Amino acid sequence: MATKSMGDIEKIKKKLNVLIVDDDPLNLIIHEKIIKAIGGISQTANNGEEAVIIHRDGGSSFDLILMDKEMPERDGVSTTKKLREMEVKSMIVGVTSLADNEEERRAFMEAGLNHCLAKPLTKDKIIPLIN
Repeated sequence: MATKSMGDIEKIKKKLNVLIVDDDPLNLIIHEKIIKAIGGISQTANNGEEAVIIHRDGGSSFDLILMDKEMPERDGVSTTKKLREMEVKSMIVGVTSLADNEEERRAFMEAGLNHCLAKPLTKDKIIPLIN
């Protein structure tokens, strides 16, 4: 089983480019370390408005976007809606401490998320989504 897991990680190393959108510096560090541990590369945005600007002005493209729900400037729900309006095709995964609140989770999913995960984020939560 461990060999298969290492094979999965090797496959990820070749292609995973991630945008991490979170206003909490500690969460940014933790999420960057997780992406690095699975062999990916990451870029960060401190709020949703920065994520929109990165896509609009930088023409950036990501395989995966990890999106916090509660942020200043532009929250995760409105950011996800805006990115989808901009025809961003990346997998967007909501990462929130409110994932257990069904109403909050549904509103976030309806904004255009592919998945919604509860904090704290772990490598074991991400790997199944990207394989």
